Amino acid sequence: MIFVTLGSQKFQFNRLLKELDRLVGAGAIAEEVFAQIGYSDYHPQNYAYQEFLSREEFIQWEGKADIVITHGGTGAIIGAVKKGKKVIAVPRLAKYGEHVDDHQLQLIEQFDGMGLIESCYDTDQLESAYHDCKDKKYHAYVSNTNTIIGDIERFIVGM
Repeated sequence: MIFVTLGSQKFQFNRLLKELDRLVGAGAIAEEVFAQIGYSDYHPQNYAYQEFLSREEFIQWEGKADIVITHGGTGAIIGAVKKGKKVIAVPRLAKYGEHVDDHQLQLIEQFDGMGLIESCYDTDQLESAYHDCKDKKYHAYVSNTNTIIGDIERFIVGM
């Protein structure tokens, strides 16, 4: 099952929804797809969607998914990777009115470089990213929160 999450910021991501709709309609993606489309005004014809989800609904849909397709937002990517999901991340781009700048390109590059996700820099690569993702193994996410807390504690004790 594929869960698509586009976040809750006031930006559309019609470009991603349309390409996914085309791929599902053509049979290139045959598994169930459910999307949280946020502020996008494109309404998919070939898979189920809802504009916004409650926290409980989000957890339920993401929990059922093997693959999460998302924008290049840090929270969406880390949240899915922490749960052991395969993630395909597609950056929102300013030239399409999807964000104010192109910072998601750099975020996706970083996560890809760590071997955590499947990067998909443009929607015309979505089909190949999907097929690559299915058979690929990714690194597990390792939080460095405890290391940072330990460093702070050592610093405070050493004062």
